Amino acid sequence: MPKIVFLPHEELCPDGAVVEAEIGETILDVALRNGIVIEHACEKSCACTTCHVVVREGFDELEPSDELEDDMLDKAWGLEPESRLSCQAKVVDCDMIVDIPKYTINMVSEGN
Repeated sequence: MPKIVFLPHEELCPDGAVVEAEIGETILDVALRNGIVIEHACEKSCACTTCHVVVREGFDELEPSDELEDDMLDKAWGLEPESRLSCQAKVVDCDMIVDIPKYTINMVSEGN
């Protein structure tokens, strides 16, 4: 069973976490199941960037992102080459290290 290491995040998981994941579930679902409440304003429909993460290890093993996800990622704060929307990136048979960015862009919660 693959493991995901969530690096420490000041608010969401200050000590970081190492959790088990099921192949085929999304990184977001793994996080939520383990009490790491990554924001997901569009309810996992690939319509925002609030669940943006950076896959520090294991990125190359993931299925490639599609055009819709790429378009959304272009709007994400702190975009990096290994960025993915955690609601779209599905776990494969490899361990991963995931970094949750410090900030996210949410037009609704920011009152814009």
